[in-house]
Amino acid sequence: MKSFLTLLLIAGALSCGSSGKQDTAMKESNSTIESNEQEEIIVGEISMQDLEQPPHSAWFDPMYRSYKPSKETFDAIKSNIKDYEIKAFMGTWCADSQREIPKLYKVLQESGFNMENLNMRGVTQEKTLPGDLQTEYNVHYVPTIIFYKDGKEVNRFVEFPQETFEEDIAKIVTGQEYTNPYE
Repeated sequence: MKSFLTLLLIAGALSCGSSGKQDTAMKESNSTIESNEQEEIIVGEISMQDLEQPPHSAWFDPMYRSYKPSKETFDAIKSNIKDYEIKAFMGTWCADSQREIPKLYKVLQESGFNMENLNMRGVTQEKTLPGDLQTEYNVHYVPTIIFYKDGKEVNRFVEFPQETFEEDIAKIVTGQEYTNPYE
């Protein structure tokens, strides 16, 4: 029974899905907290430079370097992404975020996207943010990448791709039909 409970706790900690818990301890707009595993968690605004520093560089750098989007799909993104503003929510502790966010940065940088139009925020393990922003932006899973055009939400990528990361993003920025897995 004890090992079953331990396994259940580990599975819950590794999940990047929804949680009903609220983190009332987080009051600052930008904070770094330590989890039980002594893994640094960034809560609040995050820059690429933050992710390129230890301990996050251990997962960010290899994924960023190894990711190679298909040329055809990347060209569609590059031709259309400049019209968008992006708000992204991730967990530095979350395997899905660790897989997808380096890809996002690579696609945006290589496409010539104005990085000032990207707002990246880290959430707690309970998927909360200071000021209860997770509620305002309807964030239940991470990563959540929201695309805005002319100040209005166009679509969002949530947690994992339906096809491949770049194919999903290309569908969103070219106005094709796209539904994230939780819609």
